[in-house]
Amino acid sequence: MNAFDNGTMDAYKAEVKEKWGGTEAYAEFARKTKDYPEDRFAGIHSGLENIFREFAELMQSKAAPDSVEAQALVKKLQAYITEHYYTCTAEILTGLGQMYTADERFRKHIDENGDGTAAFVCKAIEAH
Repeated sequence: MNAFDNGTMDAYKAEVKEKWGGTEAYAEFARKTKDYPEDRFAGIHSGLENIFREFAELMQSKAAPDSVEAQALVKKLQAYITEHYYTCTAEILTGLGQMYTADERFRKHIDENGDGTAAFVCKAIEAH
């Protein structure tokens, strides 16, 4: 599963810059990733996809969003974003959780792991 194919990446980049280009998180992202080669980005995106798969598996096991396991995955997601993109504060994490369900593109993509995965991730983040 590939979150952002090359055909739409430029449009996403422009949208991100327009929405968040003036934020410290965006500036940190630009600094941190400016020298990432394409294969590194691919590997990082793959790691993020793996975390969403873990959320899907947990959801399918009937775990609750506020379970110890789900909360551990929320921490893992937050740490992963911080390590590879920008400092993922609690406020940013909450916004991401909301975006995962509110933005059809994200919801549809995350739900490729299993219907309802995006909502499960959002609820787990809210419980965090």
